[in-house]
Amino acid sequence: MPDALPDGAALARHPLWREDLSSILAADLPWDALAGRTILVAGANGFLPAAMVETLLALSSRGAAPGMKVVALARSRENALRRFAAYLGHPALSLRIADVCEPFDLDGPVDMVVHAASQASPRFYGVDPVGTALPNVVGSWRLLDLAVRKGASRFLYFSSSEIYGAVESRDPIGESAFGALDPAALRACYAESKRMGETLCVAYGAQYGLDCVIARPFHTYGPGMRLDDGRVFADFVRDIVEGRDIVLNSDGAAERAFCYLADAVEAFFTLLLKGEKGRAYNVGNPEALISIRDLATTLTALDPARKLTTQCARPQEGYLASRVSRSAPDVALLEKLGWRPRTGILAGFGRTIDIYRDIFNAPSLGASA
Repeated sequence: MPDALPDGAALARHPLWREDLSSILAADLPWDALAGRTILVAGANGFLPAAMVETLLALSSRGAAPGMKVVALARSRENALRRFAAYLGHPALSLRIADVCEPFDLDGPVDMVVHAASQASPRFYGVDPVGTALPNVVGSWRLLDLAVRKGASRFLYFSSSEIYGAVESRDPIGESAFGALDPAALRACYAESKRMGETLCVAYGAQYGLDCVIARPFHTYGPGMRLDDGRVFADFVRDIVEGRDIVLNSDGAAERAFCYLADAVEAFFTLLLKGEKGRAYNVGNPEALISIRDLATTLTALDPARKLTTQCARPQEGYLASRVSRSAPDVALLEKLGWRPRTGILAGFGRTIDIYRDIFNAPSLGASA
């Protein structure tokens, strides 16, 4: 595999991803509320925000939100041109290259802001902790200030399940449950800065009346993620696509709930369009809870002809492991807004692997049904 970043044009053409976009747009949401709006998506090259941009452009192409504009804000022009290669001539799309941690401004209106500019992979926490923390603090401040100046009607902030720390419970984690988190630990550069971003959202809501909603995504996977992301699910998908044995950096006993991208994107739009001001919502699939070891075994079994196995090894240099042994969300608040996850582990990972095998010209699993 020459490059772990999937080609955006190839992804946009893939029938399974196009099915996913149609599935998202079929959700019972007030999509017409986006008509005539300008939506700024910060961190647009990222896995989750890029899928939101594509969804918005698909919505525009179907004429469901006439006059809507999408401003995709990204740090890397090269990556933006590659990720959105299929949409560069789209009349609703504008690319803006800027670092949210540096001063910047935008001409024209901004009616909604989606702040998802952040390094989310654990491989950055040990080698670039400052670059991990600043977008969630300084970047949040700059974007919140921009939203106030532009009179934006909604600000959606991407936080993380990491803000819960080490919750000592085997029950699904609700939005009011918090565990230990050592602010002096290097790995806290991500979770503590995400917490501060949430606090800034609440502060801007109280002081300036800004309508902020907070999303706390749990483990989310699917087409479009970088396969060198450093998180286990991306590593596992790359191993299967390349026909390698899966190598664990731990005993694999930790349990995580995995949410398929299309389900998560529908949840984000549910929050953007229906979320309650000032409230934080978990986004994840508690029905897809599995240990890391069992996930590896499940994925290797998808391609029995290759007889792939699961092995253990030392963690890679710079990788800072989580202390959380079990992480599953309580999504009751989000379900009250009408959302439910629909995609299980076999279907979701089967679709993801088939898409990547097609993009990288590897044999298909035939497991995407």
